[in-house]
Amino acid sequence: MTDRQRAAPPATEFERIYRANFAAITAYFARRATEPQIVADLTSDTFVAAITSFATFDPRRGTPRAWLFGIARRVFAGHCEDFRRDHDVVRRLTGHRPLATDETADLVRRIDAEQPGREAFERLAALRAADREAVELVDLAGLPVKEAAVVIGVTAGALRIRLFRARARLRTENGS
Repeated sequence: MTDRQRAAPPATEFERIYRANFAAITAYFARRATEPQIVADLTSDTFVAAITSFATFDPRRGTPRAWLFGIARRVFAGHCEDFRRDHDVVRRLTGHRPLATDETADLVRRIDAEQPGREAFERLAALRAADREAVELVDLAGLPVKEAAVVIGVTAGALRIRLFRARARLRTENGS
């Protein structure tokens, strides 16, 4: 972070981070869900969690992008847990506004654009969850290895080994 960015008011700095990462976070959820409302809700929940904890963000521990992906992982894990418990539909929809037609159309386009990413994600199903996540963050989301390691909570060296093994397994299974 530059001195100029540090001097920016928190709201201005958060807006810059939001704008720079909104598409990547939306794509992360669009690879996991095909319903626009779910993608919109998970993306929104991620940025709500981010803005409420923005005062504690420490750029020495990683980039804003890696920080947001860490939050997105937790938001999605929570969503999966809620889904597994089969909560009442009314409870899950409480407080959510229905999407406008143009918002739904935009999210449908985003979800459609992530179809190749979803297909790649499905091919990753043969990998262990930790290896699958490493490949997704680096190869699909485009995070540098060091940032992806921070998101997952391992060293960069350990992540490189995971990636090497996972990519080798994928090549073997795909016959290339």
